[in-house]
Amino acid sequence: MKRLTLLLACLIGLALHAEAQLLWKISGKGLEKPSYVFGTYHLSPLGIKDSIASLPQALEETSQVYGEIVMADAAKPEMLMKMQQQMMLPADTTLKSLFTDTQYGQLGKVVKENLQVDIAMLDKLKPAALNQQLVVLLYVKHTPGFNPQEQLDTYFQQQAQQAGKKVGGLESIESQIDILYNSQTLRRQADQLACLVDDIDKSVKQAQDIIGCYLAQDLDGVLRLMEEKEGTSCDATPGEIDILINNRNRAWAGKMPAIMDEAPTLFVVGAGHMPGEKGLLKLLEQQGYTVEPLS
Repeated sequence: MKRLTLLLACLIGLALHAEAQLLWKISGKGLEKPSYVFGTYHLSPLGIKDSIASLPQALEETSQVYGEIVMADAAKPEMLMKMQQQMMLPADTTLKSLFTDTQYGQLGKVVKENLQVDIAMLDKLKPAALNQQLVVLLYVKHTPGFNPQEQLDTYFQQQAQQAGKKVGGLESIESQIDILYNSQTLRRQADQLACLVDDIDKSVKQAQDIIGCYLAQDLDGVLRLMEEKEGTSCDATPGEIDILINNRNRAWAGKMPAIMDEAPTLFVVGAGHMPGEKGLLKLLEQQGYTVEPLS
């Protein structure tokens, strides 16, 4: 994997599979009606949905939509407060204390150029939180059509609510916040932020390559980009991949059968959770379901 920053971008979701489809039909194993799973890229322009002909049918034929979390709940004031609390450093630590003078100077330059604030104003922010803000802003600046206020995950849940359908989440908002801001040591967070800042042009190019592959539904290309390694500490460790992807896949795959038995469901999750031997598609097949790509 090229950089852990890219994996975190997937979490903020990418999904990768050898076949170039984002929408999959789940049937068999006693299901009276099929369910579906759609792989999103949380930083993708909303317009990608219009290029998938079977998507309106999937929405029409399902009675509920399940995402990773319930997006409307994430926007509630009490949840925003919890998130803000977890984004902050402990009282005895500052952002500056986690970097060398040279690293901190370079970080300050990148923050000023992109966030338009002095780095000193962010001195109580965890490196992972600052990393996330920079990644999103880089996508806003360099991805035509991307609007952070229009996200695929939110769109499908809003469509379900407007149609009077149930909306649910496969995991709690608290657990996702914990993964984002507490699953790594502060030292590791700082190192990963330094990886992003060390070669910002390279990070932008990687972002552009990935979004280009996703919009073209070239998931082979996205998979190749995600699996590339630099042979440095910027690469994600197996343990980090387990926390961000594999462990969550197993937990979700364990919940999905009961949800599908309750009613035909459209699952909308970050596409990085779908491919591979440890991905959702394979885990569902191992449980006896038939999983078919739809264009």
